Amino acid sequence: MLVQRLGAPSDFDPLLERVRDARVVMIGESTHGSYDYYRLREQLTRRLIAECGFSFVAVEGDWPDCDRVHRSVIAAPGGAPEPQTALEHFERWPTWMWANAEVARFCSWLRAWNLERPQDRRAGFHGLDVYSLWESMQAIFDYLGEEDPTSLEAAQDAYRCFEPYGRQFEEYGAASRFVSARCEEEVVRLLARTREQALSDGPDRFSAWQNAEVVAGAERYYRAMVAGGPDSWNIRDTHMQNTLDRLLDRYGPDARGIVWAHNTHVGDARATDMAADGMINIGQLARERYGDDAVTLIGFGSYRGTVIAAPRWGSPAEPMVVPPAREGSVEQRMHELMPDRAVLVFGGDDQPGWVTDTADHRAIGVVYDPSFESWGNYVPTRLGDRYDAFIWCDETTALHPLPVPAVPGEMETYPAGV
Repeated sequence: MLVQRLGAPSDFDPLLERVRDARVVMIGESTHGSYDYYRLREQLTRRLIAECGFSFVAVEGDWPDCDRVHRSVIAAPGGAPEPQTALEHFERWPTWMWANAEVARFCSWLRAWNLERPQDRRAGFHGLDVYSLWESMQAIFDYLGEEDPTSLEAAQDAYRCFEPYGRQFEEYGAASRFVSARCEEEVVRLLARTREQALSDGPDRFSAWQNAEVVAGAERYYRAMVAGGPDSWNIRDTHMQNTLDRLLDRYGPDARGIVWAHNTHVGDARATDMAADGMINIGQLARERYGDDAVTLIGFGSYRGTVIAAPRWGSPAEPMVVPPAREGSVEQRMHELMPDRAVLVFGGDDQPGWVTDTADHRAIGVVYDPSFESWGNYVPTRLGDRYDAFIWCDETTALHPLPVPAVPGEMETYPAGV
């Protein structure tokens, strides 16, 4: 194991050596609201794009929202001249995950970097998630209305199937268990038509196909969500991994992708208690599909600090104090052993027991109650198996959300809001 004190972007050199041949680098976070994680992830990502030739960033966000950002950062026709303008259109709660000053700064850098390169060599910004059913449906309508009006019927059939439930997707999921309310056939028809169209070239056709995949994935997700258990989580992470597969194919045989998502998605589920509960995640799936040597999984952690989160689902975000980590946790051990900031690269025969043994590892979602620290908010983890590397910040501070009004979002699955 290698430990490098972290003070400047150049201190990532040992980690860049590790990812030199990776096809995919996944960079996590142990909260969705810590400035330090976003800032350090930005610094590392800049180097991966500028020095290692990575092709795109794919985030734990909705495809339509991120597609507006993508069009801005690659300076596509009709794209916003300032990426922050596109980020300010993130309306689904929790908006602060991506509509924040830290992401805006990175996307402004990415646009400036891209403008110095040919259109076909510009690095993109994409969303992996499955929640944007209505937004993706509207995007399909807009596309078909312009490009293929004869295919509108399949989209309208799918829309009419969901329409009785409005945006109460839980009601659709519940109804599909007891009556013939499934929209699956209409969604499959829609997916088949847009997939067929996407076989010809063009970014708009690819985006329409991806929106149809979101509609299909969301239909499966909401049906599974009401039943409980791991299925909805697994549908969501499989959808995100399949989206990553399509992006790599889209960017070409030499494409390399960067993923930004919570540790709970990025760190291999097989090295946690998630496996015993029947849960998978994108870190595990990427290793299985591409091979261990082609994937680098990077986790984050801290001992204490402040974070932006919400006390209840759908309520306004606020700064919260993250108390010192519990006794015996990964974070408590690293607080005792590590510098204030460090990057750890795992591997070799000299890994200490606290890296290979199972210990609690903190996971804070968009919903957080610091008083639960004594019994919740932790995932038992074998750190050196879950990640290939780890970025440590002993104390973190809350990130800086953009002033974006939020509309209620759909309920996410275990752990809360990750």
